[in-house]
Amino acid sequence: MHAYTFQEVQTVVGISRSVINAMLAAGLIVPGRGARNEYLFSFQDLVLFRTAQSLRAANVPTREVIRSLKRLERFGADKPATGMRIKAVGGAVTVADAHGQWQIESGQRIMDFDPDKPGGAIVMLDPLAKASRNLSGYELFEIAQDLERDEPGEAERAYRSAIAADPTLVDAYLNLGCMLCDRDSYMEAIALYRQGLEYSPAAPLLHFNLAVALEDERHVEAALSEYHACIRLAPDFADAHYNAARLHESLGDTHRAIRHYQQYRRLASPR
Repeated sequence: MHAYTFQEVQTVVGISRSVINAMLAAGLIVPGRGARNEYLFSFQDLVLFRTAQSLRAANVPTREVIRSLKRLERFGADKPATGMRIKAVGGAVTVADAHGQWQIESGQRIMDFDPDKPGGAIVMLDPLAKASRNLSGYELFEIAQDLERDEPGEAERAYRSAIAADPTLVDAYLNLGCMLCDRDSYMEAIALYRQGLEYSPAAPLLHFNLAVALEDERHVEAALSEYHACIRLAPDFADAHYNAARLHESLGDTHRAIRHYQQYRRLASPR
């Protein structure tokens, strides 16, 4: 089977070096190596490069191209060489499979009815309501991230659905907890972080964020305990040392405050 060099890919596909490098960095393509350690690409790789170039030609930013192709992998779809049609529609990246067309970025299915028939329209379905898609916890988490800025209520619902689907998904607890704290719902965030720690007790960031929420509720000793739990799991967590130092100082424990300040300065100083 013929293998394509870097230059051949650029010539055949018309794709820029920067897009190729971005796809390699994202792990979308893992090339082989030639006798001189040069990159060698397969025909499957060439098809994926061609897909990426068609999206770039439709003015889809490189970052969105990479995100969409990565997300397509997570949805369990195979690479574009297996009959899936990927294209840009109205600035969104869509894929057509055996069941129809859907947006990769949002996960929304696009149902195109005959406009000549009564009630004909293009209908966008709520991705969280599509039980037939059987979205995983991580897929729901990614949907929640995309909704955060413009639809925080829907984002919260998606994060809770992600946690229900996968109670070990630490990032979902972290992001949802930050949203709760942003609207001053500290007790709700505290309960959420503690729920997360039941499933992932060795997650330093859960302990750290729990400590911050406890501080906001003026539970100083409980917060200090969580900062120490974070430090036990991640001794190089500079911010945890700094916050622990502050709280020790506020409690009059100067010796331990100095020790944590020293650790913080050591970790935070330029190498």
